[in-house]
Amino acid sequence: MESRANLNMLMEHVLHTAGEHGLWLPHDTIIVAVSGGPDSVALLHVLHQISKRYTPLRLICAHVHHGLRAESDREEELVRGLALELGLPFEVARMDIPSYMKESGKGFEEAARDKRYAFLHETAQRYGAASIALAHHADDQAETVLLHLLRGSGLGGIKGMKIKRNEKNVELIRPFLRIYKTDLMSFCKQNGYAYAIDSSNLSNQYRRNAIRLDVLPFLGQYNGQIRQSLVQLADIAGMEDEYMEQAADHAYHDLVQHKDGRLYFQVPSYLALHVALQRRLIKLILNYLSAGIEITDFHKIELIRQGITQNKSTTWSLDIGGGLACIREYDMILFMQKPPEQSKSYTYELQTAVPELCIPEIGKRLNMKVQTPHERYFFNMTGACAEAVFDAGQLIFPLTLRSRLPGDTMKVMGLNGSKKVKDIFIDAKIPPSVRSRIPVLVDGSGNVIWIPGVRRSTHAAVGTQTTDVLHMCLEDTETVEQL
Repeated sequence: MESRANLNMLMEHVLHTAGEHGLWLPHDTIIVAVSGGPDSVALLHVLHQISKRYTPLRLICAHVHHGLRAESDREEELVRGLALELGLPFEVARMDIPSYMKESGKGFEEAARDKRYAFLHETAQRYGAASIALAHHADDQAETVLLHLLRGSGLGGIKGMKIKRNEKNVELIRPFLRIYKTDLMSFCKQNGYAYAIDSSNLSNQYRRNAIRLDVLPFLGQYNGQIRQSLVQLADIAGMEDEYMEQAADHAYHDLVQHKDGRLYFQVPSYLALHVALQRRLIKLILNYLSAGIEITDFHKIELIRQGITQNKSTTWSLDIGGGLACIREYDMILFMQKPPEQSKSYTYELQTAVPELCIPEIGKRLNMKVQTPHERYFFNMTGACAEAVFDAGQLIFPLTLRSRLPGDTMKVMGLNGSKKVKDIFIDAKIPPSVRSRIPVLVDGSGNVIWIPGVRRSTHAAVGTQTTDVLHMCLEDTETVEQL
């Protein structure tokens, strides 16, 4: 009677967890990872009973033979026999972990995990499975949290393992994550379920084993409920991390804009965010540009954040690594796959005014039109927008539209003497990445007479004696085509 009560309590707990987190639907195919230890043996039995009594499920028993211990063969036979007893399909993979360790340069734990999960995913794909069930329990969660704490992890690590997580279009589910190992061992013993003991779990040469065998017992001297405390910490951190992810997502949609494969935002709106959200937003942007490869390097994220929040320099470029760059241009922060390339040099000579001139190097088009004077031309003399007017009779031809050259100067209207074009860009706060796409217009005497969208010179100004006006407008090629 006691064993049945134990089984019912365990099933009730798993069913509650499954309902709370949506772990499966009726008739789902589930790959159950069974090592042969008490945890996975209990998982297979509980899921089998749930499938018989409550929710029909198609269970596939999957086992990995690591081939490193003498008892590996016996473990495989134990699991094979269990699958046969329950009438379940059995899948097994024999792994050459040492060879993979040499090939990848990874340690045993990481190498074994890689190969194990690769096999489970391959099996899930073959069977069209909705999920892979793993037997991680509350003690595993406590070890994971402590391990991440010692590595200096943030909330993302402290929350430990998730009960349900999507990986490669398959759900990884952990129905036992809130159940402690002693309960699972008790369940197996009371029901007479045979299981294997992995002798390698008794060696503290592996980091996780050292946490379980040495660190947790030591901390237990100061807190007898250390495992429960760590599991509780994981639950709290998990909920708060989820909340912060949602807040960061809202901030992303409110602040971040996309253009030409770049992501950018304005500094003032970013500074209004809490520091925690500032970090989250940078992390979210980097992860987006990294095609889903999670970037968790705190120092890298903080370096970018501090560069944004300090006021010493308003233009800088930072190589983030992985082909990514972050650039500050005054009050704008840009993230991109690679630094912007400089435009190619170009020169277009015009012997006379032409209706339009295409400049494919910068994706622009110059429209030119000779008109009679209009009073609006007397008030639009600066060329601050990408159009300008000149007294056609005073212009010295040929005109040359070209890329900017080092040392270019211009006689600016309203200013005595000449000024370097570079300084004009700086004063106008033109972002460095944009400057290479702005041409200069030079007259037949070699004078820079117009920087489209920035300034115009004192040359050939429209006045009361003007009889013909040359009106010029520089537009994006795409904009013109759309019109």
